[in-house]
Amino acid sequence: MYLISKIEDTVRIPPSRFEEPLNEVAIEIINESYVGKIDKKMGLMVTVKDIEEIGVGKVIMGDGAAYHEVVFNALFFKPELHEIVEGEVIEVTEFGAFIRIGPMDGLVHVSQVTDDYINYDGKRGALIGKESKKSLEEGNKVRARIVALSLKGKSSKETKIGLTMRQPNLGRVEWIEAEKEKRTKKGKSKKEKK
Repeated sequence: MYLISKIEDTVRIPPSRFEEPLNEVAIEIINESYVGKIDKKMGLMVTVKDIEEIGVGKVIMGDGAAYHEVVFNALFFKPELHEIVEGEVIEVTEFGAFIRIGPMDGLVHVSQVTDDYINYDGKRGALIGKESKKSLEEGNKVRARIVALSLKGKSSKETKIGLTMRQPNLGRVEWIEAEKEKRTKKGKSKKEKK
């Protein structure tokens, strides 16, 4: 889930940037400091949306930089347990598939791909269902549910997101569409029999 939050902080503007537009420099410096960092309550900071207020700068002796009190709006990505997410398969391994969900990656363990027994095809870089022949490859679009979540650490590289695709209306987009068509055809044939 994406959130927008208002944050108050102090930004240090170095003397070499005094002639540049203050708002643009402040946004750039705040982005360099915060983007990619994780706050346990807010999630991963994606970007600074805008600056609402910027105070008069104060120069500290011996530093030469101007320190401005700022109030800015930031965009965060915070995955929630049991949330349904859509993403793209970015890597397939023997033990599962890594899915890019927004600015973070999650793992669908091989046991959570489908109800079918799964084989790993190393040449294709794909997970393939033994009976259903369903395949999951890099670049596939998928829908999954978050079943495990650990936002420990300071960056997105230290997070762990566990995903499942074994529930109804989850999995590769093509699988979901095929299942819907099958249900629609079943519903039509039942009506025709009546």
